[in-house]
Amino acid sequence: MYIKRRTNIRTKLDRKSQFLFGPRSTGKTSYISNELADEIVLRWDLLDTRLRRRASADPGLLYEEANALDADRGLIVIDEIQKVPELLDEVHRLIEEKGFRFLLTGSSARKLVRSGVNLLGGRAGRCYLFPFVYPEVRDMDFTLEHIFRSGLLPESFLSDDPDPVLEDYIDTYLYDEIQSEGAVRNLPAFSRFLEIAAISNGDILNYTNIASDVGLSKNSIREWYQILTDTLLGFELQPFKNTKKRKAIETAKYYLFDTGILRTLLGCQPPADTQTEYGIFFETFIINEIKAYLSYSNLERKYPLSYWRSTSGFEVDTIIGNEVAIEFKTTRNLIPRDFRGLKAFSEEGITKKNIIVCREDRKRIVDDSFLVYPWKEFLEDLWDGRIV
Repeated sequence: MYIKRRTNIRTKLDRKSQFLFGPRSTGKTSYISNELADEIVLRWDLLDTRLRRRASADPGLLYEEANALDADRGLIVIDEIQKVPELLDEVHRLIEEKGFRFLLTGSSARKLVRSGVNLLGGRAGRCYLFPFVYPEVRDMDFTLEHIFRSGLLPESFLSDDPDPVLEDYIDTYLYDEIQSEGAVRNLPAFSRFLEIAAISNGDILNYTNIASDVGLSKNSIREWYQILTDTLLGFELQPFKNTKKRKAIETAKYYLFDTGILRTLLGCQPPADTQTEYGIFFETFIINEIKAYLSYSNLERKYPLSYWRSTSGFEVDTIIGNEVAIEFKTTRNLIPRDFRGLKAFSEEGITKKNIIVCREDRKRIVDDSFLVYPWKEFLEDLWDGRIV
């Protein structure tokens, strides 16, 4: 079963070659096979051991094969380019001399960046594929309970039994991404770190406390969080600092990229709506939707994501550029104290919209200033371009 994806990949490829990054199992291979097949004139999959060995021994094979093609600006796909980064010199040459376009996929830019290889300068852009997003699967079993159990990775979301799929995902990540790439020497400690990262999901980063829990140095923990970011398993949410009336905390938060992975690392069942964890899962899910929307809409640079917390304890969960401030509440009946953070932030006069996303049944406006959104209606308006 293939579900059509909502991305900007094809549009970007019309202009120039692209690196396509995305966490493992987000569906990069399926997307290419189903939506780009008519444009592809040559495809190399570097997970093929024999091909990878030949390419490593003689990267010039790529140029020779492409040179034999009778294709005008045809698309060449190389899957898992980080496996043989030396090929990028040949890619560069084929772009310059023959006018080919390339789509170079990978689940991590870490090895490419650290090996100091030719990253093609301005000849190739970057695009990303995320797990399923709302407009792709809204007509399926799109409930919070399902999303919290399975996450939105295609294989787990579509599975009747997502637990083994998610457990295998983490094992594969540990042994293929981390051990085989030599990212860390102490795999058991890194596995423990993943659990701590899940426990700390959505919290302000405290490297000292986490280092104490894992039994390693603060610098090691900082480096390991960077590995999570490089392998697209998570991302930092930077603090919004430009408030004048209230001093802001200046430390980032950290979020994992999928609620199914979060739950599996925590080793728990989907949280009930009476549990504190329910709010963390809800927040993680919606923030990742916003992040995907901004990326697919080419808005991530114009409207960077952040959060705000004052030293006196007021907080806004997400701020989109200087445009929209958003709080997440899992309640079905908002009460006045649920607006405290937004009201405090709105006094700065920075954002044009102030929104609470919750589980109420109907959209409404409070005090002529605060939009209350049922979560599905918020996602509808987000993906239709009515939020930002």
